[in-house]
Amino acid sequence: MRNKIEEKIHIAICDYLRIQYPSVLFTSEAGGIYTNITQARLIKRTRSCVGIPDLMIFEPKAEYCGLFLEIKADGTNIYKKNGEFTKNEHLNNQREVIQKLINKGYASFFVIGFENAKSVIDHYMSL
Repeated sequence: MRNKIEEKIHIAICDYLRIQYPSVLFTSEAGGIYTNITQARLIKRTRSCVGIPDLMIFEPKAEYCGLFLEIKADGTNIYKKNGEFTKNEHLNNQREVIQKLINKGYASFFVIGFENAKSVIDHYMSL
């Protein structure tokens, strides 16, 4: 199962979207949800790659086709003190997917905590 803190943040973001932007379509990636082995294999076989962002918002704004967010808990450091990206296979896979999405015309970001996610969503929705 997802990190419990990230899970709570994720749910809070989804609740915020439902309240603040009720006409917006969105969904969440199921990769972090606990499943049995059969379901896990099916989920793995039905996606293109690892690292798909946690939250997908299907709302075109300005030059973007939609918004995709990779949610991290408050205090998560994805960058080293010198500004380099952390050398972590999981984070690197996520970063590569985020870059691919950007290259395809989507807005896509890591967000750290609820307030950062809310700020990114509100800015995106104001475009």
